[in-house]
Amino acid sequence: MERNLLRYIWNHTRRQQIWVLLVVLSSMVPYFLSLDLPKRIINGPIQGNGFETPTSAQPLMAFTVDLPVIGHLFSFDGYALQRMPTLVALSIVFLSLVVINNGFKFYINTYKGRVGERLLRRLRFELFDLVLRFSPRHLKSVHGAEVATMIKDEVEPVGGFTGDAFVSPAMLGGQASAAMIFILVQNFWLGMIAFTLVMVQVIVIPRMRRRLIELGRQRQLTARALAGRIGEVVEAIGIVHAYDTSNYERADIAHRLGTIFKIRYDIYQWKFLVKFLNNFLAQVTPFLFYLVGGYLTLRGSLDVGQLVAVINAYKDLPGPLKELIDWDQARQDVQVKYEQVRDYFEIDDLSSPASQVLGNDIGQNEPSYLSAINLVINDESGANVLRGTSVKFGLGETVAMVDNSGRGAESLAEAFGRQVWPTGGQVQLGDQNILEVPESFSGRYLSYVSSDIYFFHGSLKDNLLYGLKHAPVVAAKYAGSEATQRRWEVREAKLASNPDDDVRANWIDDRMISSPDQDQSDLKSSLLAALDTVQLTEDILEFALNSSVDASSNPELAAAVVSMRHALHNEIKRLGRNSLFVPFEADVYNPEATIGENLLFGKTLQPLERMSELLESDDFYKALQRVGLLRPFVNTGLDIARHIVEIFAGLPPDHPFFNQVAFLTADAVIEYQRILKKLGTKLSLALSDPEQRSMIRLTLEYVEPRYRLGILQKDLQDAIVENRQGFYDQLPPHLQAKIERYDQERYMPFATLRENILFGKIAQRNAEAPTEIREIAARISRERGFYHQLLRVGLDFDIGAGGRRLTLIQRQKLNLARAIIRRSNFYVFNKALPGLERRLQKEIVTEVLRYLRQQNNNPTVVWVLSNPNLSDHFSRLIVFEDGEIITDSDVENASNQNDALQAF
Repeated sequence: MERNLLRYIWNHTRRQQIWVLLVVLSSMVPYFLSLDLPKRIINGPIQGNGFETPTSAQPLMAFTVDLPVIGHLFSFDGYALQRMPTLVALSIVFLSLVVINNGFKFYINTYKGRVGERLLRRLRFELFDLVLRFSPRHLKSVHGAEVATMIKDEVEPVGGFTGDAFVSPAMLGGQASAAMIFILVQNFWLGMIAFTLVMVQVIVIPRMRRRLIELGRQRQLTARALAGRIGEVVEAIGIVHAYDTSNYERADIAHRLGTIFKIRYDIYQWKFLVKFLNNFLAQVTPFLFYLVGGYLTLRGSLDVGQLVAVINAYKDLPGPLKELIDWDQARQDVQVKYEQVRDYFEIDDLSSPASQVLGNDIGQNEPSYLSAINLVINDESGANVLRGTSVKFGLGETVAMVDNSGRGAESLAEAFGRQVWPTGGQVQLGDQNILEVPESFSGRYLSYVSSDIYFFHGSLKDNLLYGLKHAPVVAAKYAGSEATQRRWEVREAKLASNPDDDVRANWIDDRMISSPDQDQSDLKSSLLAALDTVQLTEDILEFALNSSVDASSNPELAAAVVSMRHALHNEIKRLGRNSLFVPFEADVYNPEATIGENLLFGKTLQPLERMSELLESDDFYKALQRVGLLRPFVNTGLDIARHIVEIFAGLPPDHPFFNQVAFLTADAVIEYQRILKKLGTKLSLALSDPEQRSMIRLTLEYVEPRYRLGILQKDLQDAIVENRQGFYDQLPPHLQAKIERYDQERYMPFATLRENILFGKIAQRNAEAPTEIREIAARISRERGFYHQLLRVGLDFDIGAGGRRLTLIQRQKLNLARAIIRRSNFYVFNKALPGLERRLQKEIVTEVLRYLRQQNNNPTVVWVLSNPNLSDHFSRLIVFEDGEIITDSDVENASNQNDALQAF
């Protein structure tokens, strides 16, 4: 990238700048004419010069064309017009010039904006391209938030300045020069006054603004550091909470904000001082024009028309002049920002652009081995972590690598995965240096997985298939306006030197899908097989069952859920297992549900205890009163409170008894004690409205089979069932909208898929009920094909930024599945399962090896083990110590294997 911003702009927008400069030059003609025309109007038809008699006429638009040497060519006598028609005609010409001048401005400003945005797009893409080419070592010292801030915000002014880089000084300088020349033509002394004050502004103001440039540089650096620090805190928020350092971070951010505030305050003070001086000088000139020009007019050496024309011309002078000074300020400010960004991104150890060229050809020159030759790797401190290592892996090998001490095995794996660049020696993929082949080659034939896991914000499926998106495979189809829009996108991308590859095309390369039979490769079956291999399928099903799906966006799924519901209920009845759960029925009280659920006979968007809009509404309690349930609910709540106080009073807040009642806290027990003490032997009518509502809420959470207090009588159950519909009808429409009523034949958008399928409550007293129902549901779902529909929903689960909505174990499983779903010749797993307990590690390692052995391309597996006891699943064992290989042998025949692993 060019160091000088103006040169960078000129190199990439030369043709557009020349064109717009020609347009600016053309605009000077009507601009100058518009300055001269007011004088002609005032001196001519208004004051009457040339119209001394009522019948006098003057030619309009008369002109003569004479050329040197050639002489007279052409003349036009114009149109002879009297005084009033001349006034009208000249006024119309003036209005026409105004329209023409503004038309020029509109075109120039629009064109400038387009050129600026195009260059900004080019610059942002260049910077992002440089980030992708940063060396692994340099990337470790880069703050992602700082990089994002620079690409997004710090180069933003470059786009705004690009259109003005050459056009503004040309146009503004032309306007100012035209106005100055016009003033000098009218009167020399008035012109010299204007010229002197203009030179003061041009020389003094830019010098004063140098301080603003330095303050702007400081502001930019401190703002960038603030963005980096905030990004760090967000990434490490768990540590902040775990170590109680949130107030330290607040103090740090407050200090940084204070520094930025001081810098910005200094900028405001200095900026407005400069503006004050600039405005003062601009206003002094009209004062002198009125004084000196008025004196000259009174003496007769200057006519009124000339004075008005001079004042009118000067009115157009300060604007362009001020903008010209502002342009110089902007140029210096943007130049500083551009240099800072350039210096940040221009580093020595960049990978070659050819290493990331787009490629879509596979199957040619497939590498048959992976090797390291005299490989030397240093860590960030310069210490050797791998010393002159040479090793070679052929196709079909399964290799376990472990460390006695040091991190030689990890470093070797990182070198294979292009995560570090060797200090000496080289890694070869086939007969080529892995750092000299394009990533389109190494990234297809070698899959690398480490314990350093990152996922992009999006669905689980998008992240799972991320490793298959090498190049567009099938172009997206467009028609009509979409096709026109796409052609425009392609054209603009090329003009900005951006790639025109369509991100909306199909980038999933079916040839890269792992499958035992590559001729019959199928993304769906390979995806399911990979998930089963890493034992992630059950987690995905849980994501689906705990999800809520909008029926309007997926009516087929909603219908399948209702059908699955009926099939499950019928199967349970057929098996005679009705005691496993209690379905929701309109005319029956469900004992396994809360009193609130039975009353509403529906599902709320949030759990009932958190539905503040419903439970805090007066209409809710008025509806209870109208159906005759308010007083029974208050009395039931008092009975529950008496039992709670009797059982829990005096217990410490951390007593395990509180875990048995989800809605109960030690503070609530104290509150219930107060209410009961206040009530004494009085009737519940003595309670205040808030106290009565507290008892009603307690009643709404009660489930007899769960808490077994024996206070829910049959007559209250019958009353609830009898008044369900009446209570719902008494609620106003906005509260009714908060409740999704149960209906055996309808899908409930407020409920999860699990709740929709079950459509009832599992029996509390049957410990085996959840497991038995799950088994029955799983069997039916597979038989009906509903299992795959659930998986699709689970795969659409949003895993959050960096995959934070997944557990650590789920992230490790998904990280492994993302690699094995790719068809590669070499798989390098660098301690890919460090957080899993040993039994699960063994199961997954065994399954992954079995899965990859089924591939018909006979891949090589190199696995750096965090659990050395798993090495007996591999055919070859390599042991490192202090960055050197001390054992490299066949596992089955290695007599010293146990000795080599004793250190573990």
